[in-house]
Amino acid sequence: MAAFLYRMGRLAFRRRWTVALVWAAVLAAVGLAGMTAPEAEEEPFSMPGIESQEAFDLMEERFPGAAADGATARVVFVSPNGEKVTAAENKKAVEAAIAELADGTQVASTVDPYESGAVSEDGSTAYTTVTYKVDAAGLTDASRGHLDESLEHARDSGLTVEAGGDAMEDMGGPSGTAEAIGVSVAAVVLLITFGSLAAAGLPLLTALIGVGISLFAITALAGPLGLADTTSTVAIMLGLAVGIDYALFIVSRYREERAKGRTAQEAVALATGTAGSAVVFAGLTVVIALAGLSVVGIPMLTEMGLGAAGAVVVGVLIALTLVPAFLGFWPDAILTRKDRKARRAGGTPRETRRVNGGTRWASFVLRRPLPVLLAAVAGLGALALPMTDLQLGMPGDEAKSTQTTQRRAYDALAEGFGPGFNGPLTVVVDARDADDPNAAAETVSERIGGTEGVVSVSPAQFNESGDTAVFSVVPTTAPTGQETKDLVNTIRGDRPGIESEAGATFEVTGTTAMNIDVSEKVQSALVPYLLVVVGLAVILLLVVFRSILIPLKAAAGFLLSVLASLGAVVVVFQQGHGADLLGVETTGPIMSLMPIFLVGIVFGLAMDYEVFLVSRMREAYVHGERPAQAVTSGFQHSARVVVAAALIMIAVFSGFIGDSDAMIKMIGFGLASAVLLDAFVVRMAIVPAVLALLGERAWWLPKWLDRILPRVDVEGEALTRPTGPEAEPAEKDLART
Repeated sequence: MAAFLYRMGRLAFRRRWTVALVWAAVLAAVGLAGMTAPEAEEEPFSMPGIESQEAFDLMEERFPGAAADGATARVVFVSPNGEKVTAAENKKAVEAAIAELADGTQVASTVDPYESGAVSEDGSTAYTTVTYKVDAAGLTDASRGHLDESLEHARDSGLTVEAGGDAMEDMGGPSGTAEAIGVSVAAVVLLITFGSLAAAGLPLLTALIGVGISLFAITALAGPLGLADTTSTVAIMLGLAVGIDYALFIVSRYREERAKGRTAQEAVALATGTAGSAVVFAGLTVVIALAGLSVVGIPMLTEMGLGAAGAVVVGVLIALTLVPAFLGFWPDAILTRKDRKARRAGGTPRETRRVNGGTRWASFVLRRPLPVLLAAVAGLGALALPMTDLQLGMPGDEAKSTQTTQRRAYDALAEGFGPGFNGPLTVVVDARDADDPNAAAETVSERIGGTEGVVSVSPAQFNESGDTAVFSVVPTTAPTGQETKDLVNTIRGDRPGIESEAGATFEVTGTTAMNIDVSEKVQSALVPYLLVVVGLAVILLLVVFRSILIPLKAAAGFLLSVLASLGAVVVVFQQGHGADLLGVETTGPIMSLMPIFLVGIVFGLAMDYEVFLVSRMREAYVHGERPAQAVTSGFQHSARVVVAAALIMIAVFSGFIGDSDAMIKMIGFGLASAVLLDAFVVRMAIVPAVLALLGERAWWLPKWLDRILPRVDVEGEALTRPTGPEAEPAEKDLART
């Protein structure tokens, strides 16, 4: 591996114009494809293998057109000062507002609340549903403007008027603010780390090129594959973070080799052969973790995982080819100012200092490994404790800011009609085999309506064939409440008796039931996913480090960091501690997809730092240093760069905390906290402490396993093995290749 990458880096250095032009052509080609690609149609959320999805599919089959994905807006009217919306003046204002709403060019229908019974028992609240001919993505600016103007005109009458529904969602793309914040902080960190504008700018430039290629490629494929917006957002997030980090490691190793007196070409080749090997395997672990999300069986997770994995692959390829090519264009500009002056004066850059912050920290841990290990594990364990209170769900309008009209509409409906009104259950009765479909549907309705926790059941609506009925069930409790989940389980648990009595089958669906089913599916898939991904990565690390205990230690450290980060997410987003600081106004269940998505990404990133840090220790150990010396050498060369890489990732992920999308905000916080804990607690404290306690045993591998494992030479032993007693290692290897 190291020898192959050595030759690749040297070739990219020599053929830098060709490499640069090839990547420019790739960027231009995918850019053209992305800009000319037809706009992607928003695919409805689907979750194969759960009851609520099967019921929804049955509705689409038996009620063709009724389950159309036209956008809707639920407009809520609340009377002022204790008045009733049925009062003459208020009723007149409501009807005028509905008439104005119905006048929109894309409006399919509106409903009169006084005729449909959509007025609360106390008469304070009424609502209407505006249905559009197109989905939310197809709404024009004129239609959205007409909706907003109609709401404002209705408010002029003195009524409180709010609106929810997908027609109110902002369909615009990402603003780019998060990316700008991340890039700005990354630039500062790189400038401090390298002390050179060119050295700081090169990783940023190559990472942005990689992100551009990935983003255009996803945009071009979004239409044919039906990719969601979150696919590109997550790809940008990860592509930017790993792209900067991978280039950072190549550039850092290049400067280290130049400081030893290597020529620019030698330094590039050696950096690509050694640090590049770590980049390949680190990237491979990330790709395994992301692509492994497809085993969960959730299309949305599969899309996000594969899109992000593609961005990581692009980042690895750019680090191995375009970064060496750019180093060929500016071989000395990457060096520090002192080193450039030394070269102009005919000298050589100074050798890397033997003692730095990394060696001092490593020495501290090596002197007292057990206390450091116990303190780190205890701290992460304390952070992980809130995980025991984890509640999963899919946040809706209730999770939005109270400054939004969607949240105020949600609250008004809950106050006027009860907390369960915002999350009704939908029951689909399949009476195709029943002797009397009407009687069968009535029996199911009556039995479910008599269940404790049900407020009301709507009249059943039949399809044209008269063999399928649908009705709504309003719970007494909020959509995300545990009581509502218990109610769904109770109804499904009573199903055999109800179906036997009715002579027909039924299924429960709706947004609330869908969220419950999704949460249960994700929880059941988490353990198999962990076994697959962690198992593959442990095997990969076994090949890389040729050790039994180091891969197991890496996996254990990952579990600690991911549990602690999930605990931090629960503390903020569920329990509300410090939520105001992050702009989280409403706490509640954690997004169902969050744990498994966080596990996938964090595992890949955690293995990044494991490979980068421990590969330098392995390199020193292979070249003859004692275990404790190898730990110190690894920290001497890698600690500063790993810290910089972690700070860059934290900055990139933290930028997404300001996103208005609750899902992206939660992912950004979870990833930032996970990287913080994994890089600074697990890799910087637990790893050296464990290695110090294990000593020689850390690198133990049974002889029979050593014989059958492939040798990949990540530490670059072949590049530094002399061919003669007076041979210069790099020069002899260069001559050999």
